[in-house]
Order: sequence, then C-alpha cells, then structure tokens
Amino acid sequence: MRFFNRITFQTPESVELEFTLAGIGNRALALLIDYTILAVTLLVFLLTWTVFSTQLFNFFEDLITNAQNLGIWLIAVFFLIAFAIYIGYFVFFETFWFGQTPGKRVAKIRVVRDDGRLIGLQQATLRALLRPFDETLFIGAFLIMLSHREKRLGDLAAGTIVIQAETLTASATLIISEQAKELHEKLIEVADFSQLMPDDFAVIREYLQRRGAMSLKARASLSLKLAEQVKAIINLEKLPEAVTPDVFLEAVYLLYQQPEF
Repeated sequence: MRFFNRITFQTPESVELEFTLAGIGNRALALLIDYTILAVTLLVFLLTWTVFSTQLFNFFEDLITNAQNLGIWLIAVFFLIAFAIYIGYFVFFETFWFGQTPGKRVAKIRVVRDDGRLIGLQQATLRALLRPFDETLFIGAFLIMLSHREKRLGDLAAGTIVIQAETLTASATLIISEQAKELHEKLIEVADFSQLMPDDFAVIREYLQRRGAMSLKARASLSLKLAEQVKAIINLEKLPEAVTPDVFLEAVYLLYQQPEF
C-alpha cells in the first residue's frame, strides 16, 4: 500500500526535483476547510439575495401582469450567481495563490502542472468546472485512490497534480544579501521589468527558497541558466561585473516586489 507516493520533475535546466503527492487525506482536509468557507459565503449571499429579491419582487408585483415569471427569473439568477461563486472561489485562489486555496494552504498541499510548473487561469478553471462531476458519487475520490498520480477528472483534463508543499527549513529560507540590495537600485535605471511576468517571479522565488537544499553543481548550473533567462526578459545586455547569478536573482526578486512593477 502506498503511504507516500513520490514524483520527480525534470526542469528545463535538467535539474530533478522530487515531491510527495498530496494523498486523499490531505486533499479531503483541504476540501473540508474550503467547503466550510464556501458554505458561510453562500449563506451570506443567500440571506442578502433573499432580502434583495423580496424587495424587488414587491416593487414590480403591481407593475407587471405576470409577477410569477419574475420570481422564477430571480431564482434562476440566484443559482447562476451561486454557481459562479462556487467555481470562482477555486479559480481565484488557485490562480493567484500559486495553486493553493485557503484549505490547501492549511493542509500544506499545492496544485502544479504535470511538469512541475505553476498552474494558470486555464488549468484552475478546468479543475473547477469539473469538480461537480468529480464529487458525483465520489468519482474523484475513487480516481485519486486508484490512479498512479492521484488524479481526479479535473486533474486529468487540466494536466495537473496535487503535491505536498514543502516546509521551508533554515537552509531553504529566502535570504537576500547586502550586495543584492545595492544592486537592485542600479537595475531600476538600466533594465526593463515590464515583461517580467508573475510566473517568472515565482520561478525565481522558488529557486531562492530551495537553493540551500541543492548540490553545489546543480545550484551553479540552475542559477546561471535562470539568470540568463531573466536577463533576456528584462533586456539587460550583461550582468554587472563581480555579480554572481545568485546575487542578480536576489536583486530581481527585490525589484519585482516594488509597487511600480
């Protein structure tokens, strides 16, 4: 019986990263938390909509001949908005929280693409739209337990998997050097950061967080390739003299957090 199903990703830089799949227990815990939040949200919406629709119905009751049709339309709109809240909850958080919802954050799990990259709006939307089918007769739960990569229908369609989010240790903590703090002031004047996307920033952040756990050879190779890619994106001709790729990536990390970017 598999208690810890692990999976290995091969990055474009030929660096292997190994993660543990989330498992049915962690995913159930995350879903329980998310559904509790959703239930409260939908309850508030129900109460608000009841007050609004009642007042609207009473206002138009004497103005239209068939008020019953208005009541049916109000009920239909309620279900459409409720469904949008249900789907939008998962799409919003998984897109902007890098594959996590509040429940997944508590359970320390994360959704990523099959190749280990962060998911985007398309993947999050597909997963959310197929969630009702997964929950019909617990189809998703059975698929998670039976499939090698623990995928439900939404994961199969979106090309995603759910992994355990690693807890950062002291060696993996993101540390910014003083040299990087000085460099980031200079980069503002010479580089164009308008083309640096959230996914690019997320990759830089992930590397800076995980570099302490890498071998020296893998770290040197990956940091150099990442620095070259970022340099091309921000239209920087060459790295400043006496600046290592790590320091450059730290400086970019700081720059991207500034409000103007």
